[in-house]
Amino acid sequence: MSGARLVRTVHLLAGGGALLALAWTALHGVQQPRTACAYGLLIVLSEVAGRWPEPLGARGGAPVGAAGALAYALLADGGVPQAVAVVSGAALAGAAGRPGGPDRRDRLARRLAATALVAGCRPALPGAGPAAPGPAQGPAYALSLLLLLALATLADAALAAALARARTGCPYPAALRAELHALPTTAPAVCATAVVAALAPAVAGPWVLPFCCLPLLAVRLAAGRGEARESCPPAVASLARATDLAGCTPAGHARRVAALSRAVGRELGMAERDLAVVEYAALMHDVGQLSLVDPVPAGATEPLPAEERRRLARLGGSVARLAPLDAAVAPVVADAVERQADPYREQPLAARVVRTANAYDELTAPAGPGGPARGGRGESARALERLRRATAYDHEPRVVEALARVLARGAPVCPDP
Repeated sequence: MSGARLVRTVHLLAGGGALLALAWTALHGVQQPRTACAYGLLIVLSEVAGRWPEPLGARGGAPVGAAGALAYALLADGGVPQAVAVVSGAALAGAAGRPGGPDRRDRLARRLAATALVAGCRPALPGAGPAAPGPAQGPAYALSLLLLLALATLADAALAAALARARTGCPYPAALRAELHALPTTAPAVCATAVVAALAPAVAGPWVLPFCCLPLLAVRLAAGRGEARESCPPAVASLARATDLAGCTPAGHARRVAALSRAVGRELGMAERDLAVVEYAALMHDVGQLSLVDPVPAGATEPLPAEERRRLARLGGSVARLAPLDAAVAPVVADAVERQADPYREQPLAARVVRTANAYDELTAPAGPGGPARGGRGESARALERLRRATAYDHEPRVVEALARVLARGAPVCPDP
């Protein structure tokens, strides 16, 4: 099955399942409506308060909504249909008014799949009865809930890796390793919070739900600070500066392309891990020019013959494979660098974003002794028009239009060298 077909199939299954669950719940009514409202409100507030949270792993956003969804699935009030209906309705209500994107649809599909898995398996657990979970069922039951959530976490990682491979073209084993490597960051806290949030209201009432999630917020905040400190390895930044110092590219070119590529990737709804791949590939997209005896004029590779661009891209990919990146990330970054000169239909999304951002910067930032001066509004419009005329082969129309929206809000500021 092709990548695009796999993504469409997952989305159709998730959307169809949500519609059937909503219809079934509307027909049969909501069991324990106060409980459903409490957990639904928790999910809505989590969606409104921050970026769309990742299910289970919760990278890139507040994971409270994920924990609330899993906690409600553990209650299994009304079975799988009601659990899916409440979670999907709350997630869509909380995200109302926000621009959508393919990655957000992936996350919602994963959220609903995890909810259905947990709600479907919970009644089969040892000690599970028709009553709502409570402390009277003992510590063994709480442990069985944690084991069920651990299974759901692994299943979610497998689905996330399949979707990442379909979207980016990276090898599935590498994508799966990346998902599993990221799980220890917040997944244990999400699972533990979900179990507590499922059991505690039976004793203290629904009002205790926000207090159950406070430790999870602290864990996520600490993890976010750690991720920010490790945003760009020094060796990657040094490779980006090397092309400037060698006179291969205009000053600051790689940093501008990286900032613009990241903004375009975010506009397209890419996940945080994929934005990191885009940023690294953009910083190293010109390192192949270091092998040239005679530098390309102004470092502009787009006007070169296709075979020469492919040769430089392959050389750059060879260098990128040696960069001190995570073992799961390095081959994906190298693949994006190597395929810069391919037709966009044969490129992973990261390569499409970097190529379009690079072409725009080359068209609008001529070299100069004091660094390139950004083009005016007219020059930017002419550059976008040239990119739109090249959408048959070189640039994906969706990426070009995302670039246009980013520029309409103001070009992103590149990081300091």
